[in-house]
Amino acid sequence: MALEHANDANFDSLLENGITLVDFWASWCGPCRMFGPIFESVSEKISDVRFIKFEIDESNRRTPAKYGIRSIPSVLAFRNGELIEVRTGLMDEETLTNWVNELKGS
Repeated sequence: MALEHANDANFDSLLENGITLVDFWASWCGPCRMFGPIFESVSEKISDVRFIKFEIDESNRRTPAKYGIRSIPSVLAFRNGELIEVRTGLMDEETLTNWVNELKGS
């Protein structure tokens, strides 16, 4: 599945059936810029999970506040629209891939 982008207006509509990972990030965040290509690479390899990027900026504050995002990058995992797990900080490709596979297996 291709990488998708969300904002406050369309966020809830993107949380469909199955597993969805959302990367909360900001353009001014160094670790976020390092993690972005990793998140995208994993999204290209795992087609049965939805991968969404959500840029935190002045116009997109409602959703991060709703989920208590205080550090970025933060990746939230949803199953069928329900939040199931949160990971904060930079992950390498192997760690992210292993986490996604754990989520799929549970």
